Amino acid sequence: MTDQQLIYALALQHVPKIGATTAKKLINHCGSAEAVLKEKRAHLLKIDGVGTLTIKGLFDRSHLKEAENELKFIRDHHVVVHYFADDSYPEKLKHCIDGPILLFQTGHINLRQQPIISIVGTRKITTNGAAFCENLVETLAPFNPVIVSGFAYGTDITAQKAAVKHNLQTIGCLAHGFNQIYPKAHKKYMADIEKYGGFYTDFWSTDVFDRNNFLKRNRIIAGLSEATVVIESAEKGGSLVTADIANSYNREVFAVPGRTTDSQSIGCNNLIKFQKAHLLSHPMDIPYIMNWQLEEDEKPAVQKQLFVELDANEKVIYNYLKENNKQLLDVIALDCNMPTYKLAGLLLNMELKGVVRPLPGKLFELI
Repeated sequence: MTDQQLIYALALQHVPKIGATTAKKLINHCGSAEAVLKEKRAHLLKIDGVGTLTIKGLFDRSHLKEAENELKFIRDHHVVVHYFADDSYPEKLKHCIDGPILLFQTGHINLRQQPIISIVGTRKITTNGAAFCENLVETLAPFNPVIVSGFAYGTDITAQKAAVKHNLQTIGCLAHGFNQIYPKAHKKYMADIEKYGGFYTDFWSTDVFDRNNFLKRNRIIAGLSEATVVIESAEKGGSLVTADIANSYNREVFAVPGRTTDSQSIGCNNLIKFQKAHLLSHPMDIPYIMNWQLEEDEKPAVQKQLFVELDANEKVIYNYLKENNKQLLDVIALDCNMPTYKLAGLLLNMELKGVVRPLPGKLFELI
């Protein structure tokens, strides 16, 4: 969009009491942000759900002046701007009614046709939680997912560092503008994050830092992703808000269970207990439930190897498929007396070895 169009969009975004949902309604009715700001008050009041209080500040010219200042910051700091009607705007976020009309970006984000998941959780992550998080990212790496989080202490930064370690794209969603960074201790990770992805925010450089921003930020984390994973959470916490938002968007939610006596597992256990999340006990539960498939160029050559080393469990699966041809994952698990999550991991290893291949409908067969 042109600078002129961006100034009007910024000005509309800056108006108090006009959130993203109302702003989109106004733009869709009038045709553009500029048309909204130039429309007659009487005509705007005819729009369903738009009242006097909503548009009270709409005609204050100071919003255009503030927008010009913010545009200068955007240009001076090479910030990329995505307008909600543009092709560059994240596709999954487009389907969220309260997604921002403008999304600001730094780094090298490229949301190709690949899975996108959010990983969130407590800032006071335990050793076990961190180990599970790191193993999760490592195990999912062959599927080349984009890892989204909030760049905060604990679970967020653990997930994003693991993504960088395994050369995965990662996105940090910030609760402030690009004129600052929180927490300051994470400034040292910014270069790596921007090398392997980048940052999103819908906050301006002039927005006052406030803890309530984190709750607003969470809708971006949930909206970008097809699934949200909660590693650990106390009975209350921001990650549970993100899970609730994801549920409201009809996205999948996964939660790692823990002992009932662990304070940092209460939130996850409750999500599972009240059927707000899938129980995540093994990383391969995610591709199994989400029906992810490995890209063709990431699969091993289909040529059979003459001497492939299989462990005892893999030999059981091999012999079973040799006798029964292609079979459903659940049927294999039942007949081979293996938990589904364990079998899924074994089948992935066998696929990487060039022994089996997945078929549509969660079927598997020998190559």
